[in-house]
Amino acid sequence: MASVESMLPQTELKDFLEKKIGGLKKEKRELVGVFGHTGAGKSSLINAVIGEKDLLPSGDLGACTTVIIKVEANKQNQNYEAEIEFITKEDFKEHVQGCKKMFQNDADDQEENSDDSDDADNINHDDDKSQAVEEITAEELSAELVKYTRSSSDEDEEVKKWFWPLVKCVTIRVPNNDLLQNVTLVDLPGNGDCNKGRDKMWKGVVQDCSTVWIVTEIKRAASEEKAWEILGSASRYLGNGGQCQHIHFICTHSDVITLPKGQSVVEAIRERNKKVKVKVMKKFGEQRMVKRHFSDECFKVFTVSSTKFQDKELLEPADTEVPELQKILQKLNDNHSETLNYWYVSGAYGILSLIQGARCGGGDTVKAKVKEVLTDKMKFGLQEVPKSMQEATDALEECLKHGVENSKSSCDDVLESFLNPKGGGSGFHMTLKCVIDKYGVHTTRKGKHLNLNEDLAAKLMDSIDEEFRKTFPTESNPGPFNGTISSFSLDTGELIQNRKYKDVELQLEFLRTEEEKIKIELQETIRQRKKEMYNSLTTTIKETMQTCYEDAQKCEGKGRLENTRKIIRKHVDANKNTMFEKAKDEMMSKLKNLKEEILKKLNDTMKESIGRALNSDEQSLPDVKKELETVTKYYQVLKKNTHEGTSPVR
Repeated sequence: MASVESMLPQTELKDFLEKKIGGLKKEKRELVGVFGHTGAGKSSLINAVIGEKDLLPSGDLGACTTVIIKVEANKQNQNYEAEIEFITKEDFKEHVQGCKKMFQNDADDQEENSDDSDDADNINHDDDKSQAVEEITAEELSAELVKYTRSSSDEDEEVKKWFWPLVKCVTIRVPNNDLLQNVTLVDLPGNGDCNKGRDKMWKGVVQDCSTVWIVTEIKRAASEEKAWEILGSASRYLGNGGQCQHIHFICTHSDVITLPKGQSVVEAIRERNKKVKVKVMKKFGEQRMVKRHFSDECFKVFTVSSTKFQDKELLEPADTEVPELQKILQKLNDNHSETLNYWYVSGAYGILSLIQGARCGGGDTVKAKVKEVLTDKMKFGLQEVPKSMQEATDALEECLKHGVENSKSSCDDVLESFLNPKGGGSGFHMTLKCVIDKYGVHTTRKGKHLNLNEDLAAKLMDSIDEEFRKTFPTESNPGPFNGTISSFSLDTGELIQNRKYKDVELQLEFLRTEEEKIKIELQETIRQRKKEMYNSLTTTIKETMQTCYEDAQKCEGKGRLENTRKIIRKHVDANKNTMFEKAKDEMMSKLKNLKEEILKKLNDTMKESIGRALNSDEQSLPDVKKELETVTKYYQVLKKNTHEGTSPVR
């Protein structure tokens, strides 16, 4: 389309057409999040699935669980490349100051934190917010990345020069990999991060994942608490607060087995794998929190041996189940590619139709009549759109009202459970201080995620989880918002079939593609706004609690723990009759704004497109008949596939 754009003369249509052409290319990738504790086999799994044995390091060095690692295709050259993104200097200094406060009575820890602060000052964050690494082989790149992604228990001088405490994210790009052309695998820490910058990125990535892999060792897959804790704590970010459609529970090291008498190794592995899958599915059925966001159809169990797949020993490839995961990635990649291709070709077809139609004219009388018909249809459609959305809005508001009352009656118990946890131990005063210093949110060194704001908002979220999922489903069911947008139509197809409107057929084809495009854009808007809406409940509680945290931060010396507790209790008691109501009102305000945004975008976009298509006669526009004929062939094939369900246009 660049050649067509270059031929456009200076006319009233030029700016409009350039804007449309500029909007054709949108680079967006499918995200697959990979969770798992240290030693679960995440690195080996990713290496095996993408066919790169030496890419992600695994072995004696302890994994740094705070670094997000993205793996995607290198489409530019044949090298293995990595881009390292550092946390901001301000974030790191804030983190170091928090550590210094925590260990203010420990001289050794003060000295250690002082070293970290010096390291932060030595990195010029203002000029070097990211750094590029490039190697010829995967093994060479892996060796170079160790200092950015790994920590070690050996505190030698070499380790002190490593950069992993300052790294927010590492993006690795792999050449010649068909599975990753439109898919990014993201190796994620389990429960966020104690660093503010990394934690914000973690939440953003988790909310954008369309598929999630939970990785754990097969020998304790159903009973291992860490994997299920990760799934439970992330479920709200993935489900109602995100866009995840599939959860894959991956049990690794399936080749490790105690061999029963009279049975071959392969038979024993197959039998054990079947039993494990049944146990894990049963365990999933017991996950009350997760089941609010995901059905059984969203959950699937795999028993994997990365080692035997790569070594091609003992087990057939199918028994390792790595090929099944590869098929999943390939399908994600192909579907995404087909979708992108369709919308590019559809957009190009519409633009070329408008150019050729405007160039050929069409007759003022016919144009006026078609414009009148379309304006009436749009007016009627815009009146129908809000109806089902309003019904869903009323249902959510009713749920929230119950949530407010439940929150008021239970918040004292929730608060006491947080302030006086079972098994809190003598070090709890330091943990609580970290929570207060970070405005209610803290991830402990052992990976436990604490969020007082979310705990206080839990009853509100519980009250709407089921209804919210019906309203904004992540699965195939469109829900009332997407459903009512899909039903909106100007019926341009019928007008095209009417012979008396033959002279403006091309303009109508443009309007048909514009209608398709705005629907897709609105679906994406809904997907993003629903995340903001759901998470606004916790955000509003956090804002209400802010002054409380700031007052508690001033507590020092003897009696600090009890004084902190008193400040929090007093603040919650004084605000519990208003803060939950405020959270409800904020969410309902966002819902109202979404409805208004949908109506405005539909009206403004289609009104402008109708006006441009049926008010313009531009004889000076270039003749794009040949280009239109070529694109039409591709468009008809892709459209046929779409209607037959072979292309996942969403």
